[in-house]
Amino acid sequence: MNDVAVPISRVVVDPITVEVIGSALSSITEEMGEALIRASYSTNIKERRDCSTALFDVHGNTLCQAEHIPMHLGSFIGLIPHIMKRHPMEQMRPGDVFCGNDAYEGGGTHLPDIVLAEPIFVEGRIIGWAVNLAHHADFADRGHAHIYQEGLRIPPIRLYCAGELQRDVQELILLNCQVPRERLSDLRAQMAANRLGVQRMQALCAKYGRDVVLAAGDALQDYAERKMRAGIAAIPDGTYRFADRYDCPEIDGELDLSCEISVAGDEMRLHFEGPPQVRAGLNMTYTALLSTVYYAAKTLVDPTILPNAGLARPLHVTAPEGTVVNCVHPAAVNGRLGMCQRVVDLIHGALAAAVPERVIAATNGACTSITFAGHQPHDNSLWVYLETIGGGSGARATKDGLDGVHVHLTNTSNLPVEALEIEYPLTLLRYELVDGSGGPGTYRGGMGLRRVYRAEADCRVRVDIARRLSAPWGLFGGLPGGTATVVLSGGAVPFDHGSGALRKGEIVEVVTAGSGGYGSPVKRDKEAVRRDVAEGRLDVATASSG
Repeated sequence: MNDVAVPISRVVVDPITVEVIGSALSSITEEMGEALIRASYSTNIKERRDCSTALFDVHGNTLCQAEHIPMHLGSFIGLIPHIMKRHPMEQMRPGDVFCGNDAYEGGGTHLPDIVLAEPIFVEGRIIGWAVNLAHHADFADRGHAHIYQEGLRIPPIRLYCAGELQRDVQELILLNCQVPRERLSDLRAQMAANRLGVQRMQALCAKYGRDVVLAAGDALQDYAERKMRAGIAAIPDGTYRFADRYDCPEIDGELDLSCEISVAGDEMRLHFEGPPQVRAGLNMTYTALLSTVYYAAKTLVDPTILPNAGLARPLHVTAPEGTVVNCVHPAAVNGRLGMCQRVVDLIHGALAAAVPERVIAATNGACTSITFAGHQPHDNSLWVYLETIGGGSGARATKDGLDGVHVHLTNTSNLPVEALEIEYPLTLLRYELVDGSGGPGTYRGGMGLRRVYRAEADCRVRVDIARRLSAPWGLFGGLPGGTATVVLSGGAVPFDHGSGALRKGEIVEVVTAGSGGYGSPVKRDKEAVRRDVAEGRLDVATASSG
């Protein structure tokens, strides 16, 4: 039994030591992330890097999150409080590891994101938590009318007890997975990453002293709060509003969304409105909304703010319960990231009038994903493949938007063609930027992507995509970007609300949206002429006559 869960002594730490320890915490989370990626088995983690790592203090506040995927913070900030509510800290032992994913009883944001959390013991006391998340791309070919259709719900339970694996718990999890070999190997990689984090934190405390490290963690959170308050104070006071629409294959038509942001002194209040939650997987939990707001606020107010719990203190986030932007049980949440992306666009649109030089035009506004599931031709074993596809990133005040990238809350890589075709019965026929999909402007929006797959064996397919009906908007005279689409050929039967089947030889083409332009296209034309003259591609007489 640990004698005291929370160490009570605190010391004053000089700023240089705080900075050194802060850099050490960042290094620990990054090293944890690399260990997880290198030790994993599935393509979704080892190649696409769909995972995140973090350190938390004993109270469940974020100390540091590795620069992986901002969305995963939503699962992190929810899980630790649920663990402490269900499991008395005085009964925890070194080597305990808690596992969870549930959106309502586990603090998660959707079920494929399984979180492992291990308490860090120093001198017999819990001083923090090592935490990581891996997206287990397994729960495929399911319905999304409600949470019970979306996969195995795991409340915060012990996967390891005092260092001993709870084999019955592991067997229960694996029995509910379609590709258990991948799940087992990825869970082991998650365990290795957390153990590394625990050891590094213990070594840090041995070097500087437990109380110095704890005090530095508190100081870093206070510093993040001060920077966030100073950044908000530099934004003109006022109330800013914006509205947008969201579409996806799971629903017919579009959903109307809006936000109202009030800036007063050094605090910011953000209120979001949306229609009632729907029988589809696009609903957001409140923790998903929080992680979205924290990301957007950090990037717009001051990107140098440390990624810890302190930055959230001046932010007040509200949304009506039971809506798509703050759903309640038993709403389905599998595709919540697409809605989160649109919330970032809402925040940018609202604050464009206040800080026009910091915002960007609308991005592709989606987390476009395609999931294949079937049986391997050579041994009839089940296979599941998930891939998310980039799109256009909005034009900026001084630069064109980025082409074919993941934006905002998602930060995964694409799977290389060679790895895709070696591991799965799929052939990639085309992978290219969509010319003309970037919205014109003084600065052009980024272009979307086209990715064309041919099935080499019968399989089920699901496509989550957005911006098919409404184009990504431009700013200050910039024009909209191109919209998204899904095209089937080779005899493929049209999908029903994003899901369907491919026979061997049939083809699915996914085209992601571009993004909006920034500023008037006319101004771009004049500046282009001046550049051509200056660089000798156009003589002055010809330019004048034109």
